[in-house]
Amino acid sequence: MSAERASRLRLPDFCSAPAAVVVFVVVVLTAAVLALARQDTWLPLLTDLAGTALFLLWVGLGSTALLCKLRPALQRLPAPRATALAIGGILAVVVVLSAAVVLLGRSDLGAAFGGVLRFPGSPWRFLLTNVAIGVIVGGLALRYFHVRAEWQRNIELQARARVESLQARIRPHFLYNSMNTIAALTRSDAAAAEEAVTDLADLFRANLSEQRGSITLKEELEVARIYQRIEQLRLGERLTVRWQVQELPMRAQVPSLMMQPLLENAIYHGVEPRREGGTVEVRGRVDGEMIELSVSNPLPEAGHVGHAGNGIALDNIRERLQLLYAGRASVEAGPDGAAWVVRLRFPAAAATPGSGGPA
Repeated sequence: MSAERASRLRLPDFCSAPAAVVVFVVVVLTAAVLALARQDTWLPLLTDLAGTALFLLWVGLGSTALLCKLRPALQRLPAPRATALAIGGILAVVVVLSAAVVLLGRSDLGAAFGGVLRFPGSPWRFLLTNVAIGVIVGGLALRYFHVRAEWQRNIELQARARVESLQARIRPHFLYNSMNTIAALTRSDAAAAEEAVTDLADLFRANLSEQRGSITLKEELEVARIYQRIEQLRLGERLTVRWQVQELPMRAQVPSLMMQPLLENAIYHGVEPRREGGTVEVRGRVDGEMIELSVSNPLPEAGHVGHAGNGIALDNIRERLQLLYAGRASVEAGPDGAAWVVRLRFPAAAATPGSGGPA
C-alpha cells in the first residue's frame, strides 16, 4: 500500500443508519451545551434548547446528505485536501441554513412565531457564530470518524494477518506427511508416486493461489478429496471415506484449508492405528443460515491408545473461524458412540440458493 493511499481521509458510509445516529447524537449534545451556556433558568433554557436543536438538526441532516454524496470523491483525495473540502461543504450548509433562518425571522411567518422561537437579532453575528461552531464541531466529528475508521481497519488487518499466519502453520505439517507418502511409493509403485505428486501439485496450486484465504465450498471439498487420494494410495483398502455433502451450497465462500486437516486427523488417529482400517464419514447440511460440516472416525480399539495428538489443527481452525465470523461460528469435538466427531458451524454468508450438488 502506498503512502498516498494510507494518508487518505477515512469516512464512514454517511448514507447508512449508524452514521446518521452518530450525527444525531452530536447534534443533540451540541444543542444542549449551547443552551446551557446561554440560559440559567428552566423555561428559557427549554425554549432555547428546542430552537437550537431544530436548527442544528437541519444542519446535521444537510451535512450528512452532502457527505453521503461526496464520500466517494473525498476518499480519492489526500487527507488534508479531503478534510478541507468536507469542512467547506459543512460550512456551506451552515451558511445556507443560517441565511434561511434570518430571512424566516424577518418574514410574516417569523413574526407570528416570534413569541415561541427566538430569531437572531444580529444576522452577521449569528452567521459568524454558526460558522465558528461549524468549523469546531465539524472538524472534531471528522477526526472522530477518521480515527474510528483507522482503528477498525487496523483490527481487520491484524485479523487477516493472524488468519494467514494460522494457515501457514498448517501447511508444513501436511507437506511433511505427503512427502513421506510419496517417498514410500517411489520404492514400490512409481506410477502411483507420480499420481501422488500430481495430486500434491494440484493441492498446493489451489492453496497457494491469490484467493487462498477464501474459496468456494466446492473447491474446499475437492482439496480434501485430493488429500484422500494421496492417503488412499498409502493405506489402500484399509481406508474408506464416505461423503454425504450433496445438500451443501457449493458456491458458499469458506476459509481455505479447513476440511483437509480434519480429514488428516481422522485418518491419522482413527484409521491408521487400526489393523483392519476404518471408515471416515464426512457429512454436510444447511441449518437455516448456517452450514454444518462434520467429520467422524472410529475410536481406537480396546486396549490400544492410538496416536497422541496435540490439538493444533482444531485450535487453528477454531481460531480462524472466530477471527473470520466473530462469534457466529463454532467448533465441537468429542466422542459420539463408537466414533470421534468434529463438527463445524459457520454462516453461509456467500451461499447461492440452488447451488448444491456434489463437489
